[in-house]
Amino acid sequence: MAEWPTPRRIATLSVHTSPLEQPGTGDAGGMNVYIVEVSKRLARLGVEVEIFTRATRGDLPPVVEMAPGVTVRHVTSGPFEGLSKEELPAQLCAFTNGVLRAEAAHPPGRYDLIHSHYWLSGQVGWLARERWGVPHVHTAHTLAKVKNRLIAAGDRPEPKARVIGEEQVIAESDRLVTNTRFEAQDLVGYYDADPARVTVVQPGVDLDRFRPGRSDRRRFGLPEHGRVVAFVGRIQPLKAPDVLISALAAMSTSDTTLVICGGPSGSGLERPSALIELAESLGVSDSVVFLPPQDSDGLAALYRSADLVAVPSYNESFGLVALEAQACGTPVVAAAVGGLVTAVRDGLSGVLVDGHDPREWARVLDSLLAAPSLRRKLSDGAVSHAAGFSWDRTAENLVQVYREAVTEHRALIAKRLEAYAW
Repeated sequence: MAEWPTPRRIATLSVHTSPLEQPGTGDAGGMNVYIVEVSKRLARLGVEVEIFTRATRGDLPPVVEMAPGVTVRHVTSGPFEGLSKEELPAQLCAFTNGVLRAEAAHPPGRYDLIHSHYWLSGQVGWLARERWGVPHVHTAHTLAKVKNRLIAAGDRPEPKARVIGEEQVIAESDRLVTNTRFEAQDLVGYYDADPARVTVVQPGVDLDRFRPGRSDRRRFGLPEHGRVVAFVGRIQPLKAPDVLISALAAMSTSDTTLVICGGPSGSGLERPSALIELAESLGVSDSVVFLPPQDSDGLAALYRSADLVAVPSYNESFGLVALEAQACGTPVVAAAVGGLVTAVRDGLSGVLVDGHDPREWARVLDSLLAAPSLRRKLSDGAVSHAAGFSWDRTAENLVQVYREAVTEHRALIAKRLEAYAW
């Protein structure tokens, strides 16, 4: 089958979170970073990207140029503020209407392909695919059935409506892109996805920004001496920062500072002060520093200022924080779940921990903090491991997926037209 040219323009759908938002708080996280980095590199490869996201403020311009060849379209759907992610399914009709209207304002054939991110966007992509007659590529980023299987104690399970929505999107998408082979196995095992339609495309890391450098603890008000363990991510039970505070209380090293960098999100919004209260109850308040979400340069500086970065999540589709930290030369201690098994090379770039028992995390952290020579070895391994990931490679692999999807879609149309001719 002859290969069709690279798509000229794609519609990227990100309903519940904008790539313009600061990662680390609300619903903004690794998916935001993924869309931003991939879109910029797709544009450099000659693929124009238009990102559709929900307007969350009345003063947002309808269209923003994020980078050359990349625009963000703010779609009005429901009230600008006060809607949680769980309330957004009721606004999908309005969002879809906005997306279809934007396309209808141009001559037919504006988009060659749709790439949706997260199941809410997948629902919109499913409908737009039928209207525009173009292939639909979907990336789930997280899966409800997997999250519910690995749910944190006290956290809310994902609702049945999301499970059904994911099943629909997975069944109807032309191609499914996953971050790791483990995620691909989950799609096939839990959702009966067709293995022939599933492609693994690993995320990357900005190696120009995240690279080894000098520690700058004064920037964050951290002690110049002593050990620093950093947690970076949204404050919610899924990310398990509470495990680290409990582990800190059980550690034998008395000069360790734990940094919690991020903002409340998801069910964490219900008790934004819960971590502060936990630290107080365990008597470690003086050893815990809370920082607001940081931009990319701030994150790189924080990673370099830490002796270890800890990622104790109950589930991660990949774990970009782990990759960024390793690129800066900081070893990572991560839970042996999901994509973290790929993002961290156990014994080479960091250590993987089975389970979420604070005593076990305390033991692992203590052993590494007490062994500077081992940390230096892991630091070298971390830089080497992270060097194998790049956003350029991610974009190039996605373009190949797009080419195949367009080729197959047009061949299917040609076959149907041939059948009608008879």
